[in-house]
Amino acid sequence: MRQGRRLGLAQVETLFMETFGLGRAVTLTAVILILLIVLFGVFWFFHSAPPDTITITTGPEGSVFQKMAQRYATILARDRVKLKILPSQGSMENLKRLLDPSFHVDVGFVQGGVAGGLNVDKLVSLGSITYEPLVIFYSSAKPAELLSEFSGKRLAIGPEGSGTRTLALALLKANGMEPGGATTLVDLDADDAAEALVEGKVDAAFMMGDSASGQVMLKLLRTPGIHMYSFIQADGYTRRITNVNKIVYLNKLELPQGSIDFGKNIPTHDVWLIGPTVELIARSNLHPALSDLLLEAATELHGRASLLQRQGEFPAPLEHEFRISADATRFYKSGKGFLYRSLPFWMASLTNRILVAFVPMLVLLIPVLRIIPVVYQWRIRLRIYRWYRLLLVLEQELVARSGSEKREALLLRLDQIDEDVNKMKVPASFGDQFYVLRQHIGFVRSRLVDSTHTH
Repeated sequence: MRQGRRLGLAQVETLFMETFGLGRAVTLTAVILILLIVLFGVFWFFHSAPPDTITITTGPEGSVFQKMAQRYATILARDRVKLKILPSQGSMENLKRLLDPSFHVDVGFVQGGVAGGLNVDKLVSLGSITYEPLVIFYSSAKPAELLSEFSGKRLAIGPEGSGTRTLALALLKANGMEPGGATTLVDLDADDAAEALVEGKVDAAFMMGDSASGQVMLKLLRTPGIHMYSFIQADGYTRRITNVNKIVYLNKLELPQGSIDFGKNIPTHDVWLIGPTVELIARSNLHPALSDLLLEAATELHGRASLLQRQGEFPAPLEHEFRISADATRFYKSGKGFLYRSLPFWMASLTNRILVAFVPMLVLLIPVLRIIPVVYQWRIRLRIYRWYRLLLVLEQELVARSGSEKREALLLRLDQIDEDVNKMKVPASFGDQFYVLRQHIGFVRSRLVDSTHTH
């Protein structure tokens, strides 16, 4: 078996040598180089394949963020991509997970303004996908007009790790209320905060979609004695509250009278809200094909008109604390690539990998295969020309010199040339030139011999 393999390899090597006119060492070098290029192409073909699973960090069970993720999962499943959903406490915890290289997560929902002084250079934004209004429910005999009216009261501002808590602290600070002061700040999740508000254990509860469900908010809206706070100073907040880079990130939003329940006229008057946008944040190494899939899903989910946004307003490449990824920028300008628009995702991915991995390999191999024989043949010709140069010099000396001793010395030099030439190893494709060289050596030898006999 082994002998058969050796014979087979020897035949392939001989065929390669004779076809391209290469020596054994050059043949082996060329074969190794070709194998390395092919192996690299195969490696890149598999390495460049988009993963079939995306891990997303969302929000607490039942929150708006988690429900959004479940809708994303349904859309991605059409293209055989699984979305693994990880619950969290909200935007701040999502951001910390994305920044932690040891934590396995690809993307997450993050509301604007929570990055603080964190280094987010390794993260990119796929764009803003929706508004996330801050809703404040409070229990009071008369409507509250200013946030400063909550000073000295008990406020549920959301759990640690939530975007709700981050924004609530920023707004309260702007009104002179900070942790440790006269105002009691309680870190409760949405469910507990709603229950505490109904039971009179807290005076107001701050809620956002990253930590609260729509059902909890609707329940509070329908509860007698519970009011929704209207930001009559919304314009001021959207211009004064900034992130660490001094960029404004809040938006003024209007909830029209009766828009939630026309029959019960909820809310009973126009309500002004403020809130950041929610961004789809990813690690910078997210595969471009997955970036396109996520943005396509975002367009389907968030592109429609709703109470707080216009048709086609989202997703949008709004840059705040995170730079917009190059893949997202390309998507917003021209949509998905031609292959992904024209073919099913798996087929487009396969075709794209073939083009990326094997076409450059062929482009590289063709010149290499063409230049190696040329360079080798050039070297063989130089070796042959070297002996012709020595023959020319020897023949010129034959004409110039006289005396039998000098001719004997020239004959000895010619014998050495003949011996060295016979030791040359040349491929069969140079056999004609090799034998012509030997004939010319014989020709010079005959002239030397004839010259010796003449004298």
